[in-house]
Amino acid sequence: MTHFGKIKSYDSSVGTGSISPEGGGDTLRFKKADLQQEGQMPKVDQRYSYETSEVDGGKKSAINLQHQQSNEQSQAEQARNQQG
Repeated sequence: MTHFGKIKSYDSSVGTGSISPEGGGDTLRFKKADLQQEGQMPKVDQRYSYETSEVDGGKKSAINLQHQQSNEQSQAEQARNQQG
């Protein structure tokens, strides 16, 4: 099941971070390897979709994270593309 949340923190030197679920609940940890867009570093407050997996004795973590562009960003990009 796909969930949505915002990046709460990311430490590029360690390659781990945390995401806050939009629907509430505990913050989930994730690893760099769980990011689907390679070479893109997540930034605080960026919206991502993700799935959950249980690790370390039932503790949940976020996996398969994919950055979700906001409608405002998409509209701005479309306007730029139309202008040539």
